[in-house]
Amino acid sequence: MNQIILSIIVAVLALAIGTVVGYYIRQNLAKKRAGTLEAKLQKRVIDVKQETSEMVKSAEKKSSELLEKTQKDIDERRKEFLKAQQLLLGRETLLNDRIVSFESKEKDLQDKVEKLKTVKESLEQLRLEAEGKLEKVASLSREDAKKELLALVEVENEKEILDRMKKLEEGNQEKLQLRAKEIVALAIQKCAVPQTQELTTTTVVLTNEELKGRIIGKEGRNIRTFEKLTGVELIVDETPESVVISGFNPIRRQIAKVTLDKLIADGRIQPAKIEEKYEEAKAEIAVKIKEAGDKAAYDVGVIGLSEKLIQILGRLFYRTSYGQNVLLHSMEVALISETIAYELGANSQIAKRAGLLHDIGKAIDQQIQGSHIEIGIKILEKFGESEAIVKAMRAHHGDYPAESLEASIVTVADAISSSRPGARKDTMENYLQRLKELEDIANKFEGVEKTYAIQAGREIRVFVKSDRIDDLGAAKIAKAIAAEIEEELKYPGEIKVVVIRENRVIEYAR
Repeated sequence: MNQIILSIIVAVLALAIGTVVGYYIRQNLAKKRAGTLEAKLQKRVIDVKQETSEMVKSAEKKSSELLEKTQKDIDERRKEFLKAQQLLLGRETLLNDRIVSFESKEKDLQDKVEKLKTVKESLEQLRLEAEGKLEKVASLSREDAKKELLALVEVENEKEILDRMKKLEEGNQEKLQLRAKEIVALAIQKCAVPQTQELTTTTVVLTNEELKGRIIGKEGRNIRTFEKLTGVELIVDETPESVVISGFNPIRRQIAKVTLDKLIADGRIQPAKIEEKYEEAKAEIAVKIKEAGDKAAYDVGVIGLSEKLIQILGRLFYRTSYGQNVLLHSMEVALISETIAYELGANSQIAKRAGLLHDIGKAIDQQIQGSHIEIGIKILEKFGESEAIVKAMRAHHGDYPAESLEASIVTVADAISSSRPGARKDTMENYLQRLKELEDIANKFEGVEKTYAIQAGREIRVFVKSDRIDDLGAAKIAKAIAAEIEEELKYPGEIKVVVIRENRVIEYAR
């Protein structure tokens, strides 16, 4: 036990001694380290002081150089300022001298103006005194003397004045006429549309001679049905492989031609098939009429027309006036009007549009009562054309006054297109008018269904309604029509009146 305690005490003492010795060793090491750090700090302080000193010296040097340069700049600018100041002072002095000189000259000028005023007043006074003395001597006032002098000059030189006035008038008239001829020639040269004289017959070529018999049909029933529906005369003569469609109405002839072409292509020629192909041909011609109107508006350059107005315009392709195609005539008038309006400084678009539509009433004047001018006005107003277009259109025959320059231009263009050589034939129009009058006479009678003038006006065929006119009534109508024609028309030879009353009974087997 004592031994253990002794060991513990020895261990405690050894631990205390080790702690003391360690403490002193640590203190020594710390002192050494502190001395080393202090030395480093002192050295760093010395280095920093040295660097700071060098930087201060460099900054002082640069500052000195900058101050020196700045001072030089200030000195140079001061010299320039002084130089400019001296220059301005010199100019100011020169300006002052000039102002003094100008004031002196202005004063002299004012003195001269005053002197001139005085002289002018003196001269005016002397002139008035002289005029007064002259009036006393001549016993005439100034105005009276002026009038007598002018009258004397006018009397002495009257012939010369009149000759000069006449010469000037003739010269101006010649220039105006020359200019007018140039404008008209230019319009015709640029805008003339080729004109084709309309014929009253159309030839249909057949593939073989056998078709003629089929076209005529048994006991002539096919040709009678064809002529009744189409309103034309079908001439089947000895001309090889061809038949001729005769009629004065070009729309009827065209429908008849298309109908016959369709029948030949189909091969079945009979009354029922003729009626079917006739309806197809009418629809096809309606499409062609629309295309003709569209093409005319496009070729002339008129846009914005309504579809129905274009349809009516296309009908003019199948209408003639003294043998001249009315649609081509309208296109020509439109182009001529545009050219003349451009040369005269008028509204070329209004003139062109009015020129194209100026005969629009002729498209339906056979269906509606009234002149084509009045009908045309109603058509244009109905489809929303402007008042300027209506005014320019309606004056082209003199029925209305020309209220605008464009109206006069359309009138002139219409006259140019219709009266130029080769455009129209009076005989053709007279012939067509006679045929129309023939049909009109027959259509006036009660119970008449259709009327067609054929054989170049030597025959008129009248189809009556069988449910309203009996055989005796048909004979009476034929006699009455013949009497009416004799009374109202003048014609060479004779006109055959044929009244046709046909009963058709249709039943269906189901």
